[in-house]
Amino acid sequence: MPRPVQGVGCHTVPVTQSGETRGLRERKKAATRLAIRREAFRLFEDQGYANTTVEQIADAAEISPSTFYRYFAVKEAVLLSDDHTTPIVDAFVAAPSDMSPIAAYRHAVAEVFAGLSPEERDNAILGQRLLYTVPDARGLVYNEYVRLLGLIADGLAHRLPEPTDAMERRVIAGAVVGVLIAASHNNPLPGDVVDRALTFLDSRLL
Repeated sequence: MPRPVQGVGCHTVPVTQSGETRGLRERKKAATRLAIRREAFRLFEDQGYANTTVEQIADAAEISPSTFYRYFAVKEAVLLSDDHTTPIVDAFVAAPSDMSPIAAYRHAVAEVFAGLSPEERDNAILGQRLLYTVPDARGLVYNEYVRLLGLIADGLAHRLPEPTDAMERRVIAGAVVGVLIAASHNNPLPGDVVDRALTFLDSRLL
């Protein structure tokens, strides 16, 4: 949750207005991203991934190809649900301080995915299911896991009660990401499996 802005001084524009403006902008971006993915997935299923072009996806989503590339660097990136990564890491950092790192990550995942609309959840599941059928996307999956590992490690600097070095934080983060890889391969959004696996990891780290 965004923190209120302090020290506004004599400005007459209410703080909430800028927050609402940013919120509206983010909702529009999320809606556009969802529409692009929805149309891309429809085309992939109708005519195959390899036979679908960025231009066709853009036309179906009623945007320009340049707009597509503002949201997705390459066609394969449409398959990744990486828009959930930042909210999960933010919720992980903000989780109650008495939670262990693993429990805090479980809490963050549950919080973020509980807030998804049915369409967003279905979209994420379909994207991950398609992801495992496209060999060209495997490298992106690896890169996304490496990025998540780094973000969790950075977040641990704010959560761990005692000073730790970067390697210690990356080892813990790597354990979390390893569980995600083990539970998620060919199993889109395996909520219960991931939760049980993280619970097991947490008990072993005590």
